[in-house]
Parts: sequence; C-alpha cells; structure tokens
Amino acid sequence: MAIFPVINLDSINGDARPKILEQIEDACRNWGFFEVVNHGIPHEFLDRVEKMTRDHYKKCMEERFKETVASKGLEAAQAEVNDMDWESTFFLRHLPQSNISEIPDLDDEYRKVMKEFAKLLEKLAEELLDMLCENLGLEKGYLKKAFYGSQGPTFGTKVSNYPPCPKPELIKGLRAHTDAGGIILLFQDDKVSGLQLLKDGNWIDVPPMRHAIVVNLGDQLEVITNGRYKSVMHRVITQANGTGRMSIASFYNPGSDAVIFPAPALVEKEAEEKNGVYPKFVFEDYMKLYLGVKFEAKEPRFEAMKANANLGPMATA
Repeated sequence: MAIFPVINLDSINGDARPKILEQIEDACRNWGFFEVVNHGIPHEFLDRVEKMTRDHYKKCMEERFKETVASKGLEAAQAEVNDMDWESTFFLRHLPQSNISEIPDLDDEYRKVMKEFAKLLEKLAEELLDMLCENLGLEKGYLKKAFYGSQGPTFGTKVSNYPPCPKPELIKGLRAHTDAGGIILLFQDDKVSGLQLLKDGNWIDVPPMRHAIVVNLGDQLEVITNGRYKSVMHRVITQANGTGRMSIASFYNPGSDAVIFPAPALVEKEAEEKNGVYPKFVFEDYMKLYLGVKFEAKEPRFEAMKANANLGPMATA
C-alpha cells in the first residue's frame, strides 16, 4: 500500500527545495492530501491552541452536543444515518472581515490565541500556494491573485469535536465529500484517528501526527489547475470509545466574487481532448450549488456550472 505523504519543510529555502517541491507535486497529483512538519508554526503554540480548544468544548459545547443527540434520538438509531454528522462545531471567519469578537462563549484569551493562529495559518497557506505555483510553472502569486476577487480571499476556520459515538457503524463523524474551496489546512488530533481519504477505491487513514498540519486541495484548485491536481473525497469516522477527536480546519478560499477558470498556461499544456473540461464561474455561484449537494460527487457540479456559463454572459460581481 502507498505510504501517506509526510513532507518536511525544514529546508524549503535551502538546497533541498527541488526535492521538497517534487514531493509536494507528487502528493498533489496522486493524493490531493499531504501532511507538513517543520512548517514554521511553534509547537508550544499549537499545544496551547489544542488545550484551549478542548477546554472550550468541555466547558461550553459538550452538554449542548449531548442535548442535540438526545433530541434527535441518534443513540437509539437502528439503521444507518445518512442525513446528519456526529460532530460539534463552530465557525470563525477571518477574511475579509473577522467575526471572532462576535462569537459567544469564547473567553478573551481564546479569542486572542485563535486570531494569532489564523494569521500563522494564512501565511502558511499563501506560502504553500506559491510552492504550487512554482510546480505548475505559474508566476509567483498567481493562485493568490486568482482567489482575490474585489476584497481579497475568504479565510475561515471550522473548529470540530467528534465525541465518542455509541453506534459508530451507523453514523459518520462527517460524511464523505470534497471541499469546495481552495487550500485547506487542518490541525488535527495527534492521538485519535478518524480522518480518511478515498484513494484508488479504498479508504485510507490520514495518520495523526503531533504538531503536523494536514493539507488538502479543494475543488477550486482542481479547476484552476485544469485537473492536474484533484480534490479528493474524504470523511471522518466515529469512534466508540476514548476522549473523542478534535480538529481545526482552516479554509483559504477565493473571494465570493472571484471568477474561477483554468489557468490559460495549463490549458495550453494539456492534450487537445482535455481542453474545456472545466468551467468558468463566480465562486459565490459555485458555493450556492455546493451547499445543496456537498455530499454528492463533484463532477455534476462542474457540469452544472458549465451549463450555466453556456446560458448567457457570466456575472463578474
């Protein structure tokens, strides 16, 4: 079985750069996922983020989750549950405007730490996008510019806890899907596994690793790279025992009015029959479609956006 790619960024600005970029290229082409270590975010800081996130769940969200489970009768489920996920979440928006100050229940110290966390993740996301540009033969900054729209990219974080589940065979922590957006950076539990990706028809575990950041590619990068890189189906499975799993996923996505289309340089490099596979669209329009069909295959979404584009002039704002 192929070994999940773990990439050490420690010497990315030294002699090892070509080799590291080659590893990233291989991961993007063949996995759609990889983990990075020595990414520049201090380990002590990540430990602090993890502790505060766990404490916040225990203090503010655990009881609420139990009440939700009870009210929906999930513990008594006899058949597979296909319309719900076994997760407790809240969302933070960072760009274009932060909403951290408006989220209830967060204490001041946790708000401050999550603001700092977002800055570090945003910087890492942009560095990784430039590494992808280098591998793709695109000018530095091309992907950030493609995401920009009129107000810059959108960037937000989903904080999730997956408590122990009495019937893990009947309900997923998060049902299988591809991510709609750009590049996703995940700081996940280093003890409890659960995240899996679909590769060659098999579900493969994304290994928990202390202080690593998991990177995966969303639908928009598949479009912009004209299919050279693919977004990949992934899911979270539940566990019956233990303390539950924590994950913090940060999504660096296009701005709502960004117009997304395959990079012309990559279309020219592809064989004739591949030209025109991917549509041109406004990211917000794609998201409206995605929200209704998130847990379905991505290909019909691309086809629907292409059909929409053929109906008339594409809006650009």
